[in-house]
Amino acid sequence: MQRINEDIKTGKLKQLYLLYGEEAYLRKQYRDRLKSAIIGDDTMNYHYYEGKNISVGEMIDLAETLPFFAERRLIVLENSGLFKSGGEELAEYLSAKPESAYFLFVETEVDKRSKLYKKVQSAGYAAEFTVQDEATLKKWILGMVKKEGKNISGAALNYLIEKTGTDMENIRKEMEKLFCYCLEKDIIETADIEEICTKRISSHIFDMISAIADKKQKKALELYYELLALKEPPMRILFLIARQFNLLMQVKELQKKGFRDKAIGEKVGLPGFIAGKYVTQSARFSKEDLREAVEACVEAEEAIKTGKMNDNMSVELLIIRYSS
Repeated sequence: MQRINEDIKTGKLKQLYLLYGEEAYLRKQYRDRLKSAIIGDDTMNYHYYEGKNISVGEMIDLAETLPFFAERRLIVLENSGLFKSGGEELAEYLSAKPESAYFLFVETEVDKRSKLYKKVQSAGYAAEFTVQDEATLKKWILGMVKKEGKNISGAALNYLIEKTGTDMENIRKEMEKLFCYCLEKDIIETADIEEICTKRISSHIFDMISAIADKKQKKALELYYELLALKEPPMRILFLIARQFNLLMQVKELQKKGFRDKAIGEKVGLPGFIAGKYVTQSARFSKEDLREAVEACVEAEEAIKTGKMNDNMSVELLIIRYSS
C-alpha cells in the first residue's frame, strides 16, 4: 500500500497494477484512487470490465487503440479469474503493450505461479490486501470516530470488533449506523453498539457453540431460531456449525503442539485476537467430542439430502443432542 501511495504522490505511475486479497474494502479504495490518479475524470479513455467472460482479444484491441485527446487509456479488469487460468495470452501481450495503455487488475484470489501474475509483478506492481490485524482496525475505527468529533471507550471498541467482525466494509457500514444513532452523544458506549449494530452470523454460531458447550439448551435453540428469523437457510447454518467444530478441532490440535494464539490464527485463517477466543472455546470440548460433532454434522447433511429428515428439524435435533 505504501508503494502505491508513493506512486500516486510522485505521479510516477506504472502501467500495470494488480490489487488482490481478502480485504474487499481496501481493494476498492485503492482501485478508485489509482483510477483517479491515472485517468482522472476522463470517461472516453476509461474501460471497466467485471466477471469471467472477458474477451482477451477485445482487451488487446482496446490497448492498441490510441487514447482520444489524452496520453493514457485505462483498462480495469475485476474478478476476471485470469490470474488463475486463461491469462497466458494477455501476459504475453503485456510485454509489447504501447506506452499509452494502462491496466488495473482487481482480484480476490490469484495463482502466484501464473504467467500473468509473474508478468505484472515484474513489470508493474502487485499489492496484496489481507484481513487487517486488531491494532490496524482499531486505529482505523478511532480515526473515523475522531473525524465525527466523538469518543469511544476501549471496552466499546473491543466489543464493536467482536460483534461486527474484521471485514472493513461491514465495519464502515455499521459505523455509519452508529454515528447516526449517537448523533446527540459525544461518547459511543457498549450499549449503543449492542442496540444498533448487526451481529455477524459467525458470531451467532460462535455463541451457539458456547451455549452447547455449557449445556444451555434453551439459549442454543434461541440463537438457532434467531438465525432462521434472519432468513438463514438451515443447510447454511449446518455448514457453519460443522465449520466451527472443525475449526475448534484444528485449534485444539495446534495448541497441543505448543502454538500460541497468533500462530494458531495464521494457520487456521483467523486474526490473532479472535483465535484466542477459539482457544478458550476449544478447551471446553474434548478432541473426541469435537470429532464426533463434525461426523454428526456430516450425517445430518446426508439425512437431509437423501430426504430422510427435514432440514430444519435435522439441525434442531443436532443442537439438542449436544446441548443436553
